Amino acid sequence: MSISERQKEIRRRRKRRANYAALKPKAEKAAPEAKEKIAAKLRKMTPGAEILIKAWNLG
Repeated sequence: MSISERQKEIRRRRKRRANYAALKPKAEKAAPEAKEKIAAKLRKMTPGAEILIKAWNLG
């Protein structure tokens, strides 16, 4: 029996949140070139990336 769509959605959201938690400390310590790469990763990860980029002072 396959997993329900709701469970897939929850799993994706939790994974995304874990990725944010891992990227945020790196973004705070990063050089400007690395901040550009982190911002690009965020843009690929979520449609709400611009809000995070402003909040994390990446762009």
